[in-house]
Amino acid sequence: MIKSLALAFAVVMIAGNTFAEEMDASWGESTVKLRADNAERGELFDEGNYAMFIHWGLYSQLGNQVDGKTYYGIGEWIMDPKMAGIPVDQYKELAGTFNPVDFDAEAIAKLAKDAGMKYIVITAKHHDGFAMYDSAACDFNIVDATPWKTDPMKELSAACRDAGLGFGFYYSHSQDWTFPGGRKGPTVDADGNPATFADYFTKKCVPQVKELTTEYGPIELIWFDTPGGMKKEYVQELVDIVRKNQPHALVSGRAGHDLGDYQTLGDMEVPHHNVEGMWEAVDTTNDSWAYAWYDQRWKTPHEILHRLISCVGRGGTYMLNVGPDGNGVVPERAARSLREAGEWIRRYPRVVYGTDASPWGHAMPWGDITVKGNRLFLSVFDWPESGQLFLPGLNTEIESARLLDGKEHTELSFKRANGWTLLEVPSVAPEQLASVIELILAGEPDVDSTFGIDPNLGTEIRAEFSSVTGAKIAKDRWMEKFGEWVCEYPATQWSKGGKAVWEIDILVPGDYDVELSYTGEGRLVWGVDVVGGEHIQNQQNASHNYQEFPIGWLNFPTPGRYKIAVSCLEGNIRNAELRWIRLTPLNQFSETLLQASTNRNSQK
Repeated sequence: MIKSLALAFAVVMIAGNTFAEEMDASWGESTVKLRADNAERGELFDEGNYAMFIHWGLYSQLGNQVDGKTYYGIGEWIMDPKMAGIPVDQYKELAGTFNPVDFDAEAIAKLAKDAGMKYIVITAKHHDGFAMYDSAACDFNIVDATPWKTDPMKELSAACRDAGLGFGFYYSHSQDWTFPGGRKGPTVDADGNPATFADYFTKKCVPQVKELTTEYGPIELIWFDTPGGMKKEYVQELVDIVRKNQPHALVSGRAGHDLGDYQTLGDMEVPHHNVEGMWEAVDTTNDSWAYAWYDQRWKTPHEILHRLISCVGRGGTYMLNVGPDGNGVVPERAARSLREAGEWIRRYPRVVYGTDASPWGHAMPWGDITVKGNRLFLSVFDWPESGQLFLPGLNTEIESARLLDGKEHTELSFKRANGWTLLEVPSVAPEQLASVIELILAGEPDVDSTFGIDPNLGTEIRAEFSSVTGAKIAKDRWMEKFGEWVCEYPATQWSKGGKAVWEIDILVPGDYDVELSYTGEGRLVWGVDVVGGEHIQNQQNASHNYQEFPIGWLNFPTPGRYKIAVSCLEGNIRNAELRWIRLTPLNQFSETLLQASTNRNSQK
């Protein structure tokens, strides 16, 4: 990760007080003070790891309702034929009634700050072509075309600077549904003459990008979107404008033609495996991006933190969206979840800011891990009632283990067995959202990333981590509602004899219940093998969406490494898609079983 010497040594030092210095480093105070006014290029993105996205525009006053009919999906696409199919002239008339007098830039900046976010990116122009700022390039903008006559981008950019937050713009550089020549826009101009993409690009796109990069102060990021069939030279020209006018700013990966500074994953996608390089996941607080009157399916503080730490644990940045309503107000339920998650982040900033990806490359059954130097931060979302937390595969010596409580901590006892670390913990979780354990190691973490089957919870292992023969790991991406994306990487295109194989590590021997999650057609017969050992198979029905099905029990007679294999044996195997396998211990966890394992394979 990009590191700043100024950031790394920004802790307040007390001369001669070694203990204070050690505690400052432990608490991560330097990362709490990460601010836009002294950050280097890309630092808020790469070290801050958490940002606010805002989808707000002319479409927000509709809230997905047109002529009394509700359209379910993402509201910023309300013009599109897949939604309400609003004609250009009719859509433009909406500007005459757009009067968001309750918009409060300082309140939104404070919400982002309270949530623990480090910068804000807002829609300056979405695909509908309406500029949410005072644009001289086109009068279809919030100052010239509405009764409000106000530039909210001026206010929000100033509020972000005052709050120490970075500020950036979303700009739809290819699609423009209301300007002649824009992709999916009118094909003729006001005089009936043919309009080309070059007309749109030179008359509107380039001038507006120049406006955004020269009139709103320092910009952290320009988030271009949906390049479609744009030629590389067009994208390069926009990137050059950003580089010239805002050399500090990053350009999003969706600029196109690999000209961005980092990778942006698909909408609402949080990866299950570590991703190399600089990247971000973009997500939203409910199911829609822009405000939709009906959408009350809000993410809880627990969900927000889990998805945030999953992104940071995979090596990326999490940008979480809010959709203000037509009056410019963020829905209170979304704001409440963000604030509650932010309170947790303020207690545990070193878990989120300036941390590296988990060396295991995947989550744990109980939560996830982030890393800072020789320190591991275990964020435990599913607390073990057994009084023991199990960590597989850590090879580096542990100097100390402690349960954190804000800036306080309690030392924890631990032992090693069969390559596992067993932490003695309270039977009741100390934190409601996620409890944090810090491991201080003797050096950089060295781990074996083999999936350990957790003796408390069992372990779910996704197909994308398997080795397949006679099958294929393929991206499966679909929309539940229009614009509500889901992404999986199942094993599919099975042929006779095909297998998905995983290596696993068993600490506590005994019987384990096996479940599979899959889609398919009709009834399917699945087989599960301990390679070189027991075989089970069962027939279950299939569904067009992923469901969980019990297959049977498998026995692992001793602690140690095993390979397990899944095969689709009968039915329409070609179209079956295996999402994951889950192994759950059937033996009630007991100290006797564990002690037997520990005595056979104890480690210091």
